[in-house]
Amino acid sequence: MFTGCGTALVTPFRRDLSLDEETLRRLVRRQIEAGINFLVPCGTTGESPTLTRAEHLRVVEITVEEAKGKVPVLAGAGGYNTREVIELARDLQDRGADGILSVTPYYNKPTQEGLYQHYQAIAAAIRLPIVVYSVQGRTGVNVEPATLARLAQIENIVGVKEASGNIGQMATVLHEVPSTFTVLSGDDSITIPLAALGGRGVISVVSNEIPGPMTELAQACLRGDFAAARAIQARYLPLMNVNFVESNPIPVKAAMALMGLLQPVYRLPMVPPSPPSLTKIEMVLDAVGLLRGVSVAN
Repeated sequence: MFTGCGTALVTPFRRDLSLDEETLRRLVRRQIEAGINFLVPCGTTGESPTLTRAEHLRVVEITVEEAKGKVPVLAGAGGYNTREVIELARDLQDRGADGILSVTPYYNKPTQEGLYQHYQAIAAAIRLPIVVYSVQGRTGVNVEPATLARLAQIENIVGVKEASGNIGQMATVLHEVPSTFTVLSGDDSITIPLAALGGRGVISVVSNEIPGPMTELAQACLRGDFAAARAIQARYLPLMNVNFVESNPIPVKAAMALMGLLQPVYRLPMVPPSPPSLTKIEMVLDAVGLLRGVSVAN
């Protein structure tokens, strides 16, 4: 269900910092019309730590409503309090999510056994498929390959978003888990090497800006056409890189504002990019043709 390219959706806000539901609906429709494979609301890119519980649920409700069963919705539900994560995951299940993307607990830094018990408890509490999200750079905790191999034995833990940036670790994960377990890249720029090792796609930031091309890249990887995938990457690698010139999702939201897709509004502690960063973002957008008219596919 969750293979190819899934967009880690940004959450648009109005000038008064309220949730911009109209723009969110428009962004979701743009993704679907461009052929995206699945949608991932309320992750890091969606500024989920600053959303209230009601807003979190509303973002997922809107995404499900607009998806209309055309593409699966993998909703974010993670955190450092297992009981609260279970409550949120149950609420998202009730609102029609097709699966849960659950980031590792952060700050309290559980052991590998603690990680296993955490995900086992969530899996026992819901019937939805769960994708583990491992991103040590943000959480301080790495899900080791041996732990993922254990988690893969749980029926509704179906995959991992691997955002360690460590190709060696990714290779070990793919060696340790069953072939039915989906390993997704958490970094746009390493979608191709992970696919070459047996990965099944990407949960993407850059597909907020270019849903069509990034979906084409992921699908080319899945059919083994790495020449086509490399050609797409060669064009858009500067955009993938500039999206992290400052902390995500600062650059991608700034870029989307320059493209006319949303208002450049953030909730603290996220702030607008510095003037030098904004200049870099604008230069890259212009270089790849995204300031010369915005289309559904681009």
